[in-house]
Parts: sequence; C-alpha cells; structure tokens
Amino acid sequence: MKLIKEIVARICALWAILLFTVTLLIFMIPFLLFAYYVKEPKKNRRFIELSRWWMGVFLPLSGCPLTVKGKENFAPGENYIVICNHNSLMDVPISSPAIPGGNKTIAKIEMAKIPVFGLMYRTGSVLVDRRSDQSRKDSYNKMKEVLQMGLHMCIYPEGTRNKSKEVLGEFHGGAFRLAADTKKALMPGVIFHTKKVLPANKTFYFLPHKLEIHFLPPIPVLAEDTADTLKTKTHSIMKTYLEERKDY
Repeated sequence: MKLIKEIVARICALWAILLFTVTLLIFMIPFLLFAYYVKEPKKNRRFIELSRWWMGVFLPLSGCPLTVKGKENFAPGENYIVICNHNSLMDVPISSPAIPGGNKTIAKIEMAKIPVFGLMYRTGSVLVDRRSDQSRKDSYNKMKEVLQMGLHMCIYPEGTRNKSKEVLGEFHGGAFRLAADTKKALMPGVIFHTKKVLPANKTFYFLPHKLEIHFLPPIPVLAEDTADTLKTKTHSIMKTYLEERKDY
C-alpha cells in the first residue's frame, strides 16, 4: 500500500509540475499586460487578483481544492499583518490569493531567480537574503512600506517549514516587532493539509488533498503590548486552534 501511494504521488507530481508550468505561462500574459508595468500598490492588487484566478484553476485541477474560512474577520478599509503557520511549499500559493485584498509575503530571494516565475514572485513578495544582515534590515523597512501602502503583510514567523512533530514551531520575533512598531493588528491564518500534499522531507512528491486556511479574529496591538507579549499571545492562539483540530 505504501509503495502504491509513493507511485501515485510521483505521477501526481509530474501532472502538478506540467499543470503549474502551463497555467503560469497562460497567466503570465495578462500579468505582463495589465499588472507588471503598473505602479504600486495597484500593481500588487492586480497581481493578487490574477493569482486568485490562477490558483482557482491550478488547485482544483491538481486535486487540491481550497476552502477559505474567516474572511469576514478582515474589516473593510483595514490592513493587517497576517501570521501563518508554515508546513509546505504549498503554503504561499494558497495564503496569498486567499487573503482578501492586496498583500505581500516575506520570501526567500533565491526563488526570484527562477526564469519567468521570478517576475510574478517578486511582485507578490518582500524578498530577503537570510544570509545577509543588511538584507534582513532592508526587508523590515520594506514591510513597513507595504503596510503604509494599505496592503496586508503576510509573514511565516516559524521562519522555515515545520518539520517537527509539533503542530506549530517556535516563532521568531520580527513579525511581532513590526506589529508593535506600526500598531497594525495581527491576523492569524491557520493552514491545514499542505504537509500531506507536499511534505518538506520528500522530493518529486505531490499527493492531492483538499486544503483549507482559516483566518481567526484579529489580535489588536494594545498600549501595553511588546513584541514578546504579541508573539506569546499569537503563538498560543494558533497552537490551541491547531491542537483542537489535530484529527481535522
């Protein structure tokens, strides 16, 4: 049974790669025509709208339909620092189009070097070279600029994919320092099942499964809050939510 599962996952991986490539090339045309040469923040908003169409095609056809819950927690006219758990490379393709309104994600600079895909990746991301202290400082200022433009800023505070048996890894402090500095509320986004589809410890493996992201009520930044108290509070809320749904 395990061998059959591995074979099926590799056949599905080939299909997913082909489907991703074809749909990328198709959606690259309207991206270049209607988004790429436009100034921010309109450029990003148009890109995110196209991404919703793109993932609306790719995800169902790859066997991974997406359900989004809690979009009503985004108040009209407000922008947030969205905090997501990180289990898989599938997390960004579902979180970015699922967030209502324009948004950018903190992301590794290496992915931006991929031909064609890199153009879209850059538009939806604040890029950071984790090996460079200066790049990390610059990315922090760029995230502030994203919020000042009225866009949401999506951050994965675990820093890397969670490969442990814990439902949620430890958080780094950058996202919460950003919240303390800007007074922007935190919006927890809890992602389910991406680890089953694209596990971090396997290569050329893709197992179709329904995906979900749940946006929880926002966490306001109170006068007495610090980056540490916000980090502890957010981690506790998200971990509890995940633990209550371990078998979900």
